[in-house]
Amino acid sequence: MADRTPPLSVEELHALVAGGEIDTVVLAFPDMQGRLQGKRFAARFFLDEVLQHGSEGCNYLLAVDTEMNTVDGYAMSSWDRGYGDFAMRPDPSTLRRVPWHPGTALLLADLAWSDGSPVAAAPRQILRRQLDRLAALGHTAQVGTELEFIVFKDTYEQAWNTGYRGLTPANQYNVDYSILGTGRIEPLLRRLRNDMAGAGLTVESAKGECNPGQHEIAFRYDEALRTCDQHALYKTGAKEIAAQEGVSITFMAKYNEREGNSCHIHLSLTDADGANAMAGPEGMSQVMRHFLAGQLAALRDFSLLYAPNINSYKRFQPGSFAPTAVAWGHDNRTCALRVVGHGRSLRFENRLPGGDVNPYLAVAGLVAAGLHGIEHRLDLPEPCAGNAYAADYAHVPTTLREAAGLWEDSVIARAAFGDEVVAHYRNMARVELEAFDAAVTDWELRRSFERL
Repeated sequence: MADRTPPLSVEELHALVAGGEIDTVVLAFPDMQGRLQGKRFAARFFLDEVLQHGSEGCNYLLAVDTEMNTVDGYAMSSWDRGYGDFAMRPDPSTLRRVPWHPGTALLLADLAWSDGSPVAAAPRQILRRQLDRLAALGHTAQVGTELEFIVFKDTYEQAWNTGYRGLTPANQYNVDYSILGTGRIEPLLRRLRNDMAGAGLTVESAKGECNPGQHEIAFRYDEALRTCDQHALYKTGAKEIAAQEGVSITFMAKYNEREGNSCHIHLSLTDADGANAMAGPEGMSQVMRHFLAGQLAALRDFSLLYAPNINSYKRFQPGSFAPTAVAWGHDNRTCALRVVGHGRSLRFENRLPGGDVNPYLAVAGLVAAGLHGIEHRLDLPEPCAGNAYAADYAHVPTTLREAAGLWEDSVIARAAFGDEVVAHYRNMARVELEAFDAAVTDWELRRSFERL
């Protein structure tokens, strides 16, 4: 991948620490859910010891459920294996200031075993491997993620104590594109935009969305790994800033029966000269046609990467702007894959992911699917010109159980990711399914307590 000046250089960090402006350095890595895990270091100790030698973290961090419970079924980490450590190796290219915490800088780490080999199931490594495969063909993936969230006037602690019921959204009605609606919470949105800019992200815009209290902040596209790193930082930072402001936000895919939180992912390819490899003399290049055909061929098999949780599948409802059909179309929001732009901006958008997606896994899936299309020279079918919800297309998986089965049995997934990664994330789905199957929900209580 091309080198680029990081938001903060190591030399600048030395000067800021010496001058007393930075006293804390966060070293973090994305876990299976895309959350940042790691440690806070005294800045001087980080520079003297950790920057060169790295640090350690318990390998159970890639083998627990969402609530951090130890669970069985993971080959790389278990009670039988003693829950040892893996190494956290700092990536200086990700170093940046964190404006929402005084005197703080942050950088991301890659995970390795004691012999120096990479941790295959680590999301950042999974994406790196697919990007290396793409680079071997002379291409670089340019990616943008569009992450929606809902703002509530309640604090996170109040939300927890009420069981996340009866919360007050920041807007009481649909504020999609409404300047008045975004103006209601502009102090929060402004701080999010400015603090993310201070952390090295390039902010484009903020807009209202359909669900009460729902908003989106968009950032400029970038090389795939950098976009995913920024996505993870933004998602963590947005929650921290919201907490500091006495409110809460959720990125869950489907908070209620109304519109869910999406995370549409845009992807294009550049060649060695930096030109858009997806653009051809008459529109789409042959590379794009194969790449897009690969998306269709692998979409059901890779749905676990795009929709990784029980709740993710609640979004896929007809007429909801979340897709149900394995179809593509030109600027057609009823399709799972939407082709937009022209010339230098020509790209496709995958509309499956929700706000709960792990961006590293989703983008790895997009790249792997595209490579499958290129390698097998798959033909692209005709686009959907009408309402894909009502047309006769293959259906997006409707449950995590269905998606996990498709992933486990997928020849495409095993060829692209290997048996270890397929088994690791199949087990993640199994753990979630077993936990949900054992739970008694509010829906069951309301319908059954008295009336059954």
